[in-house]
Amino acid sequence: MLKHRGFPGRLPGTDFQFVIRRANPKGVTPLVRRERYADRRPADRRADAAFMAALWNHFGTEPFERGNLDAGRLCWLFEREVVPAEHPFDVASYDALLRIDESVARASFPESVT
Repeated sequence: MLKHRGFPGRLPGTDFQFVIRRANPKGVTPLVRRERYADRRPADRRADAAFMAALWNHFGTEPFERGNLDAGRLCWLFEREVVPAEHPFDVASYDALLRIDESVARASFPESVT
């Protein structure tokens, strides 16, 4: 599992984590699309925006390996702002390649993607 050096570990002042420390010995958590409903808590929205900003600052439009990025946090952006960069795509692999869909990311998080 690739560890993304320099990537923020969590949203400061909260328990919203952005990376995991070690691979899950029981297996990789698969990525699934989670719906972001309009009634989500403001803290959850801030975490999504901060995670998107961290992804953008760290990777930009280049494909990146899933590595130690937190699956739970990625699932809120998966198949919208963050899309597979390879076909076939293995949703349960730490080596899977992802990329940011710039147009969708700019529309969803204009303050995070600059």
